[in-house]
Amino acid sequence: MKIYFLCTGNSCRSQMAEGFAKDIMPKNWIIKSAGIEQHGLNQRAVSVMAEAGIDISNQTSDLIDDDFLFSCDYVITLCGDANDKCPVTPANVKRLHWPLTDPAGATGSEEVIQSQFRKTRDEIQILVHQLRMNLV
Repeated sequence: MKIYFLCTGNSCRSQMAEGFAKDIMPKNWIIKSAGIEQHGLNQRAVSVMAEAGIDISNQTSDLIDDDFLFSCDYVITLCGDANDKCPVTPANVKRLHWPLTDPAGATGSEEVIQSQFRKTRDEIQILVHQLRMNLV
């Protein structure tokens, strides 16, 4: 099984989804994330994932790899931009869309921003667990 998580910059949401999926999906599954652009790994995402016991600090911000994309079982977009701009996939690739708030767009105090990162992280964790229940 191959799963690809996509969002705009591959810095937050898709990185967190990749981290959760690698943690809870069967170890022989291939899980990756990528973006329409490369924005670098967001350190707040790394921090809130560490709070959840998952280390994503060695993940990298990557552009979409068409060869991997076309060979996936599931492609999951985590923002409208990625959903709109994702290349057309073959009929055998199942597409899902999880419209999540971009925590990198949060403004205010550090506490408010961290709270948004945690909220998005927790939503992703629930969605990945639901996906696992449906696939395994």
